Amino acid sequence: MARIAVIGAGMGAMAAAARLAVAGHRVVVYERAGTYGGALGRVERDGFRFDTGPGLLPLPAVWRDLFVKTGKEPLESRVELVQVDPSSRHVFADGTEVALPNASRAGVVAALDAALGAGAGRRWGDFLVRARETWDRTRRPLLEEPLWPNWRVLAEREPYPAVPHKRLLRTRRAGTLAEVGAWELRDARLAALLESHALAHGLDPRTAPANAAVLPYMEYAFGVWYVRSGGLRELARAVYERCLARRVEFRFGAEVTGIVEKDGRVAGVELAEGTVAEAEFVVSGVAPGVLDRLCGGAPVRGGGEVPPQRGGASRLTVLLALRGSRPAGTAHRTVVHAADRETELDRLFGAAPGMAARPTVTVLRPDDPALVPDADHEAVTLSAAVPALEGASDRATTEVFAHWAGQLMEVAERAVSGLRDRLLWHEVRTPAEVAADTGAADGAIPVPSLAGADGRLLHPANGTRTDGLFTVGGWSHPGGGLPHAGMSGALVAGLVVEGPEFRGSQ
Repeated sequence: MARIAVIGAGMGAMAAAARLAVAGHRVVVYERAGTYGGALGRVERDGFRFDTGPGLLPLPAVWRDLFVKTGKEPLESRVELVQVDPSSRHVFADGTEVALPNASRAGVVAALDAALGAGAGRRWGDFLVRARETWDRTRRPLLEEPLWPNWRVLAEREPYPAVPHKRLLRTRRAGTLAEVGAWELRDARLAALLESHALAHGLDPRTAPANAAVLPYMEYAFGVWYVRSGGLRELARAVYERCLARRVEFRFGAEVTGIVEKDGRVAGVELAEGTVAEAEFVVSGVAPGVLDRLCGGAPVRGGGEVPPQRGGASRLTVLLALRGSRPAGTAHRTVVHAADRETELDRLFGAAPGMAARPTVTVLRPDDPALVPDADHEAVTLSAAVPALEGASDRATTEVFAHWAGQLMEVAERAVSGLRDRLLWHEVRTPAEVAADTGAADGAIPVPSLAGADGRLLHPANGTRTDGLFTVGGWSHPGGGLPHAGMSGALVAGLVVEGPEFRGSQ
């Protein structure tokens, strides 16, 4: 039995902790904050409850697997998972609207044909077939296996089977997600639908590789789910309680200030209180900059490895407490698309990052009595991608975010009838709050690992150049997102238990 110190109580870290405890190790989780869950936080006020991180769960099989592998109780015995149907409603810039059924390719094709015109559904359906091929090619190396030592093979190959596109005398194939939308979908609304999946992860579709097609594919193939009776924070609670049941020890308010190394191997962690907790293995669930500091500035990655990603987009969230009940038939999720996609992307990812006047806004309106004080009120969450802080957190920045929040509410009025008249109060959560919840100094949100693109969207391997030190969570392989966090925990547990020969789940 080894002593294992886990730094941070995010979802990936807790997934690793539960699996390692079941394998017979003594696991202690050190969390600087006062609670667990990382990005899966919660705000409670006046009888209203809001998720502060992801509001929907794709690919729940990852978390079902965790519960199967760590005990006899299935995930559904601890939380109420429900499929969201329709999976989403889309309001396009030209006023067109469409509601897309959950996990039904035929239903989505029919809905798109009816709303956007004959042929639109077929083009989207054909795209999903190609996206499935991409998923089959990348699922194991990018989700279920440790990062390959010859990772450059993943960086050099574009696995999306793009359709040849003839223009003048040249034949080209889409290399970016935006080109897939323009050349294969051939409808500005379908392109906006496609690109919204990249934008939700903080990716610029104009530079994201074509194999980012797996992001919408995951939703349309496996569905999107909600945790009823409290939201996705309840998933964090269930994983935390599973850890406790497997005798994982949690120490909240315990800040790790250093990683102790002896003869090239980890020996424990230093705590802010001045003590050292000895450990044969350390699993770090913190952002790259924090890990660098804990290691005294010494690099934890050797030459030739995937470098850590730093920075990126963040998220602005507005929590709305509304008077009046949620109308029957309301979609759980509505995406209101930007009036000018190109301007939005230029503002978000350009040289002077900002937010367009009318950005793409995601509106979440869960049908969940546990979120409201009574049936005569509704809890609504708005979110949009925004630039990360980049070190700025002064009053002027706060005022900018308050102005942007007003723009989100203005856009959301296209999805929530009478929003202003119904508003009791609202709260704004900026990248500063994301930073506080996750430890990423600028509030950046890690993106999922993707192939191609010269490897710039891959994340570092879970092992490091220091024996016994492993990394878990969104800033290491396989990157950001709830399914990826769960898989990172499985990969780290496998590497600790089985050693370097571990090749992933079977």
